[in-house]
Formats: sequence, C-alpha cells, structure tokens
Amino acid sequence: MVEIRPSETFYPAEEYHQDYYKKNAFHYKMYKKGSGRKGFIEENWSKKDQDTLKEQLSDIQYKVTQEDATEIPYQNEYWDHEEDGIYVDVVSGEPLFSSKDKYDAGCGWPSFTRPIAQLEESLDTSHGMRRIEVRSNYADSHLGHVFDDGPASEGGMRYCINSAALKFIPVDRLEEEGYGKYKVLFVENQ
Repeated sequence: MVEIRPSETFYPAEEYHQDYYKKNAFHYKMYKKGSGRKGFIEENWSKKDQDTLKEQLSDIQYKVTQEDATEIPYQNEYWDHEEDGIYVDVVSGEPLFSSKDKYDAGCGWPSFTRPIAQLEESLDTSHGMRRIEVRSNYADSHLGHVFDDGPASEGGMRYCINSAALKFIPVDRLEEEGYGKYKVLFVENQ
C-alpha cells in the first residue's frame, strides 16, 4: 500500500539533466541498457515477425524499414507533401515528425528540422560514408539519416527521411487515429 500525501514543492532537475538523452546520447543509451529498460521494451514491444511485415508492407516499405534501403529521390510519396499533420512509423505507428518541422532541403526526400519523439541514432559507415542513421525507437525501423546542414535558425539539423518509412496522419484525423494529443502542434499563436 502506498500512502497518499499532499504534493510538496517541486524542484526541477539541474540544467545538465534537461533533455539528457539528447545532450548525452551515449551515456543515456548505456543507462537505458543497464537499467533494463531497453530489454523491457524489446520484450514487450518486440518487432513483428518478418513474414507478417512482408504481408503488411509494400515491397519498398519493407526494403527501407527492414533492410536499410534508400528510395529514389523525387520519386517518393512525401518529398513535396505540404499538408498539415504528423508522420508516423509505417511499421509501428509511433509518432515521428510534424509537418510544422518539414522543409524543402532540395534533396528529393522529406526533410525535417527535428523529430517529435525520441529516435535512435547510430554511426552508419555503409557505402564508404560516415553518416548518422536514424531509426524508430520501438519498431527499430530504418528511417533515414540526420545531417548537420539544416537551417541554422531551426537548430541546424536535417533529418532526411525515406517516405516509405512513413505514414501521414492529417490534422483533421489525428483524434480519430489515436493521435489527438498532437493537435496542440497545430494550434496557432502558441
């Protein structure tokens, strides 16, 4: 039994603990693994088996999210998409990006200045390059890469994402699709 007591003064954590997972990504990943959180997530929200995914996803969606492929630039669904809403992981439905943070980077893929949820980042040395790969947190879907050549006024990051890894949820369907809490992103004059 837990005693219920009146709330007391709340003291926010020190500044260096704010957004710790972003500022100290390596240490956060070590904590996440060491605390058992990563294992718990994998055990309780494990990826769907590959046969099920092959049935549910299109060929390009499967190749991008499960085999780390890259779709053709300028020939994908969302590179020039401008409707308001959020983009979610096509595999798990976890929220990833807001259209408010989308911009035309001139690269032929949807580009965003920031995610709306935590993403997994890791060094990718494939194809003789050094890049930072971006994966969804729960489904572990390959999404694309993040670069530091984005708009300086927005923090300088460019999340270059494959359309095939995304599903778009328009603002007027957020509530109906179970993403109602994200409507606040589209309220003017915040």
